[in-house]
Amino acid sequence: MNAKTGTIKIGDKSADLPVMSGTLGPDVIDIGKLYGATGAFTFDPGFLSTASCESKITYIDGDEGILLHRGYAIDELAEKGDFLETCYLLLYGELPTPKQKAEFDYTVTRHTMVHDQMTRFFQGFRRDAHPMAVMVGCVGALAAFYHDSTDITDPKQRMIASMRMIAKMPTIAAMAYKYNIGQPFVYPKNDLGYASNFLRMCFAVPCEEYQINPVIARALDRIFVLHADHEQNASTSTVRIAGSTGANPFACIAAGIAALWGPAHGGANEICLDMLREIGTVDRIPQFIARAKDKNDPFRLMGFGHRVYKNFDPRAKIMHKTCHEVLKEMGIKDDPLLDVAMELERIALSDPYFIERKLYPNVDFYSGITLKAMGFPTSMFTALFAVARTVGWIAQWKEMIEDPNQKIGRPRQLYVGQTKRDYAGIDQR
Repeated sequence: MNAKTGTIKIGDKSADLPVMSGTLGPDVIDIGKLYGATGAFTFDPGFLSTASCESKITYIDGDEGILLHRGYAIDELAEKGDFLETCYLLLYGELPTPKQKAEFDYTVTRHTMVHDQMTRFFQGFRRDAHPMAVMVGCVGALAAFYHDSTDITDPKQRMIASMRMIAKMPTIAAMAYKYNIGQPFVYPKNDLGYASNFLRMCFAVPCEEYQINPVIARALDRIFVLHADHEQNASTSTVRIAGSTGANPFACIAAGIAALWGPAHGGANEICLDMLREIGTVDRIPQFIARAKDKNDPFRLMGFGHRVYKNFDPRAKIMHKTCHEVLKEMGIKDDPLLDVAMELERIALSDPYFIERKLYPNVDFYSGITLKAMGFPTSMFTALFAVARTVGWIAQWKEMIEDPNQKIGRPRQLYVGQTKRDYAGIDQR
């Protein structure tokens, strides 16, 4: 029972509402009985001040720059572990033992193949289709192939579906890429790790042997860890709302991919690269910096600051290091786009305007540069984000399904349209 309560008074009616406390973060007022007691709803566009669920998965403190997965700091997970270990942690709540890790890796690796009939799906898309459009369609279609894992009331089927999506998402993303550039699909190999397998499926060709670069593979694995989950963001909330209807897990994840596709969400690193192209050369940077500082100019420097993190993005520290490791490994010296990016980074870290406003380079700034250096086109950036975020969506979906207090998502509204009026026949209008 909650020890604290809060009172809301509206006119001559009032409601005593319980105040709930989590293990971390601010208290939350339970307004479940507000309407019954006062006849009023709350108004919160974007749900920026509303907790829609209880969760044990991810905690963010934007003011302090903290991101925890099941209590573990994101920088420790990215530096000391690997992506599949983070997947296990998000799904099961604890870091795996060596035996559990080996079994988990084995299971994921042996679910990476997709049904062969799915290759025909790709042929139905135009060659220039955006990879995210392809992924939305193909992931939703998984429910048509794997009927034995769509019963959400069966814990075993829920876990089978979870493992399948974590395993098959890189394969589907790589197939979307290969189809787009007109190259044959490359099947996964069971002797490769998660990130290495994905790199090979994207960049190998049948006419020669593909050599895995361990620096690049480790960097990509780290990118996957950094993007694995981010609390109740737009795409995760979409997955939860879709799941609250009882929809099958494949449909829910497809809905999450669709939400992630938005430029204000998963497409941020793609937009950041577009901005760098617009700037073009280092000598043009001062005029864009001036525009960014001009209150009357709508131009914004993309990739700096963060909507949630008001101090610094804890993922950006790791991405900064990873980015420079990749650039050094690839030996990239004469790329105007990367020259612009590095000069912008230098300015943002030294210019008082940026420092005072805490407009530090964020994870999207560094990840976009890093993925470009690896050889991925910008159209694939959000698809890679979807590969990484799949485990977060699944963990959140699974938690929601198992929560006895969860109800079907049904936000209220403040109606500002016409009041009731009489219908007039068409001859009277």
